[in-house]
Amino acid sequence: MLEIKNLHAKIGDKEILKGLSLNIKAGEIHTIMGPNGSGKSTLCNVLMGHPKFEVTKGSAKLDGKKLLELDTNERANEGLFLAFQQPLEIPGVTFGNFLRLAKNANLKAKDKDSTPIGPVDFMEEMRASTKLLKMDEKFIGRSVNQGFSGGEKKRAEIVQMATLEPKYALLDEIDSGLDIDALKSVAKGIKAIHKKTNPGILIITHYQRILNYIDPDHVHIMVDGKILKSGGPKLAHDLEKNGYEKYIK
Repeated sequence: MLEIKNLHAKIGDKEILKGLSLNIKAGEIHTIMGPNGSGKSTLCNVLMGHPKFEVTKGSAKLDGKKLLELDTNERANEGLFLAFQQPLEIPGVTFGNFLRLAKNANLKAKDKDSTPIGPVDFMEEMRASTKLLKMDEKFIGRSVNQGFSGGEKKRAEIVQMATLEPKYALLDEIDSGLDIDALKSVAKGIKAIHKKTNPGILIITHYQRILNYIDPDHVHIMVDGKILKSGGPKLAHDLEKNGYEKYIK
């Protein structure tokens, strides 16, 4: 379980998370929706260990381990994954090599005597992942995200998720900037990964539209650093119809 209790975090002197609590069990799909500035992306960054945010109170545990005491690499090795809202470009490092190194690092962290995955076997794995996301195989040999369109970057994030097979995935606005075809491909990829490895998933979004293709177990409304209301998929439809006005005071 990813267990978050009374989490407070700030950047500089500005408090952004103001007592957020949330439990995500293995296999559950949760969605957090909220207006701009509510702290949704901050939550993901804090959980992943971004250094510009300071946790001032509260706790977070990943399958019983104290998440906030681990560095970012250790959090990743424990099975936490973050798909970025704005994926970074890494010139000179091919997408394929980047993911093979990450995969082998994860394997070694779990078992220091594990045999690294070789380039040939890994290439077959990547071909399957890129095919699932309807990405051309040529992206495997290109520098990470360099020259990728916005939609290609988002698909590449889900290819990473498919390859690394995390226990818990934080998907920060994975649907933003996607046309309908790209949205369907990304949603199909997320569903296929969920069916195969059963991770806990947290989807951060402004809009209900990705939920037309993915059925969440729980939907949460986040405003001003807190979760104000939780419910099922119907809550997302209500937000799409009526907006956040009644939750903002």
